[in-house]
Amino acid sequence: MAETSADRVAHLLELLDLEALDDDLFRGQNERGREVRLFGGQVMAQALVAASRTVGGRAPHSLHGYFLRPGDPARPVIYSVDRIRDGRSFATRRVVAQQRGRAIFNMAVSYHADEEGYEHQLPMPAAPEPESLPTWSELVERHWDDIAPEVRRWAPLPRPIDLRPVERPTFFGGGGDGQIRQLTWLRIPVPLPDDPSIHYYTLTYASDMSLIDTCVRPHGRDGPRGAFMIASLDHALWFHRPFRTDDWLLYVQDSPASAGARGFARGTLFTRAGELVASVAQEGLMRPTGQPEDRTQ
Repeated sequence: MAETSADRVAHLLELLDLEALDDDLFRGQNERGREVRLFGGQVMAQALVAASRTVGGRAPHSLHGYFLRPGDPARPVIYSVDRIRDGRSFATRRVVAQQRGRAIFNMAVSYHADEEGYEHQLPMPAAPEPESLPTWSELVERHWDDIAPEVRRWAPLPRPIDLRPVERPTFFGGGGDGQIRQLTWLRIPVPLPDDPSIHYYTLTYASDMSLIDTCVRPHGRDGPRGAFMIASLDHALWFHRPFRTDDWLLYVQDSPASAGARGFARGTLFTRAGELVASVAQEGLMRPTGQPEDRTQ
C-alpha cells in the first residue's frame, strides 16, 4: 500500500518521541527516504524535544541553533542536554546533537513562564486563500518538465507538511526574477493532539522548509555565476503566541541580503486570523559552483 501524508505525519510524531538513554541524554531516529543528509528541521525539532524533557511547566520562547556538519541519515542522532540555568521566570538549555562522537548541531533554547504584558505586531500581508492554491502534488504534475532529475526522486513523495506556495519554488523552475519575498501556507494535514508541545516541535520542523529558497529566489537556481552549493548554517526561531500547526499558517519570507557566498532570510508566521505567532531567521551557504546543482536538500 502506498504511503500517505497521514503516514508521514505519524512517522514524524514517532521521530519526536525520543528514547531516553540516561539523565539528559536522548537518542533520535531519522526520517525515511533521506539519502544524502538529514533534514535540518528534523534535527532542530528533536533537539527541542530533548531540551524540553528537562524543563517542567514552561514553554519555549526562542531557540538558536548552528548546523556544524551534515547529518548521516543511516545513523541515529544522540542529543545531550546541558541545564544552563533554572530561574524563577526563565530557564535555559544547551543541546548538542552528535553522530560518531562528533557534533553535527548545537542549539540554545530559552523557556519562559507565562506572563501578561503589552502586545503589538506587524499586520499580515494579503495572500490568496490556501484552498485556492495548487497542492504540492498538483505543482509536481504541473511543473514536472522544469524539475531537475535529482529533485524528481523526492518531489512526488508524500510529506508530513502540507505546503501551498503562492509563488513557484525555485526547484520547480521559479525564481530568477529579482524578487526577495515569497509567501507559503503550511499546516500538518491531520488533527494533532492538544498538547502545545507537539505544536512547538512540529512548527520547528516546518520552519526550515522553503526559507533558504527565499535567498535563491532573486537569482534562480542557475544564475549568472552558475548553480549553487546550498546548506543551512544556522537557524533561529521565536514563539510569540499560542498556535496550532494543524491549522493553516502563512509563512511570510524575505531575504534582505546575500553576500560573501551566504544568504540571509527571515520569516514571520501568521494564523489565518492574522495573529503573528512566530518569527524565524536563517543564514545559509550559497556558494556558486558553476556546475549542475545538487538539489537533494
